[in-house]
Amino acid sequence: MNTPATGRGTLAERILRGVGGAENVESLTHCATRLRFQLHDGAKADATALDALDGVMATVPQSGDRLQIVIGGAVARVHSEIMNLPSMTNGGTAPRKSDAEVKAEARARSRGRYLWLDNFFEYLSDSFRPLMGVLLGSSLIIAIASVLDALGIVDFRAADKSATWVFVDAMWRSVLYFLPIFVAYNAAKKLKIDPWVGAAVMAAVMTPNFTGLIDSKIPGVTTTTNETLGTTESVAHVFGLPMQLNDYGGQVFVPLLMVALLALVYKGLQRVFPESVHMVFVPFFSMLIMIPVTAFLIGPLGIWAGNGLGEGLSWLNGNAPLVFAIMIPLLYPFLVPLGLHWPLNALMLQNINTLGYDFIQGPMGAWNFACFGATAGVLLLSVRHREKEMRQTATGALAAGLFGGISEPSLYGIHLRFKRIYPRMLVGCLVGGVIVGVLGGVDTGAFAFTSLLTIPVFDPMAVYAIAITASFFTAMALVYFSDFRTPQDRARANAERDAADADASGADDTSAPETAAADDRELVAVGAPANAAAGSATAPAAPTSGSTEAATAGQGIELAAPVAGRVVDLDEVGDPVFASRALGEGVGIEPADGRVVAPVDGELMVVADTGHAFGIRTSDGVEVLIHVGIDTVQMQGEGFDVRVEAGRQVRTGDLLVEVDLDAVRAADHPAVTLMTVPNTAELASVEPRTGQEVAAGAPVVTVRR
Repeated sequence: MNTPATGRGTLAERILRGVGGAENVESLTHCATRLRFQLHDGAKADATALDALDGVMATVPQSGDRLQIVIGGAVARVHSEIMNLPSMTNGGTAPRKSDAEVKAEARARSRGRYLWLDNFFEYLSDSFRPLMGVLLGSSLIIAIASVLDALGIVDFRAADKSATWVFVDAMWRSVLYFLPIFVAYNAAKKLKIDPWVGAAVMAAVMTPNFTGLIDSKIPGVTTTTNETLGTTESVAHVFGLPMQLNDYGGQVFVPLLMVALLALVYKGLQRVFPESVHMVFVPFFSMLIMIPVTAFLIGPLGIWAGNGLGEGLSWLNGNAPLVFAIMIPLLYPFLVPLGLHWPLNALMLQNINTLGYDFIQGPMGAWNFACFGATAGVLLLSVRHREKEMRQTATGALAAGLFGGISEPSLYGIHLRFKRIYPRMLVGCLVGGVIVGVLGGVDTGAFAFTSLLTIPVFDPMAVYAIAITASFFTAMALVYFSDFRTPQDRARANAERDAADADASGADDTSAPETAAADDRELVAVGAPANAAAGSATAPAAPTSGSTEAATAGQGIELAAPVAGRVVDLDEVGDPVFASRALGEGVGIEPADGRVVAPVDGELMVVADTGHAFGIRTSDGVEVLIHVGIDTVQMQGEGFDVRVEAGRQVRTGDLLVEVDLDAVRAADHPAVTLMTVPNTAELASVEPRTGQEVAAGAPVVTVRR
């Protein structure tokens, strides 16, 4: 018996009652708009009561005892309130998984079984992700200043700038210079130690006291010059030991290495000292140990690694510029998700400071715009397939990319979730890199996130613009015409979309575990696999003589009856989701015999193993779903003799399946055969003809594009 969701209490409490109580919740996560429940028993959830709650936009039951509840922008707050309910802390029949644990399990399934790799990835990404806002802000400040410099309004690189432009420098350099402290804070927080200790250790080697030793005449300080990069290196003898002095502004290797070791020291000290004195002695000894270790060992190691990488890239750019221009955009897609691109960003600043220009950002722009182009392809597909959540994600990510040069929303929100995107994006990277290399390279005298706003800071600007344009549209076209989902995932996604649309339309019983629509959510998106298989835009094939598609412009395409019998309206078929037209407009036919034939020429995109459902896509993009009976998936193929397989071309009248109608009725299932057009919304009209007795092959639906 379902637990009623209505009654007194907060929204969180009423939602928990509606899903069957805390004891019925195996796990709970959330995305941008939805609560995602994994229940022990999905039948205990009261979808009707949940839909009636003020604050719940829709309820979407799914297979496998899963349930989605659409909340909207307040989803994070509602999720937090539910997780903090006393019953969620103490109740339940199984250990409750946290949101992070469930997401980690999903990541582990997608990236492999190596827990250390997953943890490493999380450590890097969570150390940088909170900084995206201020990094974007500083990038736009320097972009504006650089544009003014490019237009000749102000000499942004002049040594004798006015106090105004020195102050503008401080506005953007504040973020980049103190980036190591910010990273140390976030990294320490990620490893569950006092983040202020991490920040304090890093700040110690960035104080004026420490940096004042560099190139100073203080006794015990010696200075040497790096001939390759033109940089100076200072060494101070502290406590009789040599300590390399460096300006750690903009460095990120150092805080990441330092905090990883600090976490071991900090947690070890927590075990040594009684909890009552942790506040005093744990931070004290942590700083006492880690500041010298950072200054003497970790800091120089990070700088040496950065200098070594810089020297190698400088040599490659000078001796094999085409290889360099191709390598950088092909390397970045793998460095950015791991956070390993930040040392290269620091190297860009170092190049500008020492050489007066940077040679990395130009080729890097090919990667960024290939990334944004792939996101644009996803956006176009999400509009085409009416994926509201993906459309919102892609729109925000594309805006952040084109106007802010930020790739992380695209990567974390989209690209890393769908493995088909990366190969297509890499082609865009390659195209842009080749153009940069062949046309002689691109330099810039400023550090700026590569966006539309920063195009004027690159030289030659025309070469850069051509390269990034080619990268963008190459990746966009490849993603759009071959899809970012596999055929199976596309079918599943379109099915979930149709299920959500059905719920929103007020269907009476979408929570039923086995309706004709629910048991075939993955079969309705018959057009997606064809798009994925095509790989490129192709012109529609010429209609075959005798085809039902051989219609002149304006006449429309005739869909034939797949079975002989009486044609009825979808409102009369007894299935609320088909009746709601969530799976498209069409007809039902009360069958006179069990021979089910193809209603149109096209490719069989989906053939259910149980033989009760088929998806056909015509050469000009009309999608047709044929569904035999209601709930017949429960028969597990018994009484269904399938005569075709997925992937083959069929002609109108070709036999699809022979059905034992007596067996269907004996199993207490309605035998009505349904034919709908799932992509009705993309067409001009779908016009059914009902109320007549027809033979198989007689026209019953007219489709106009």
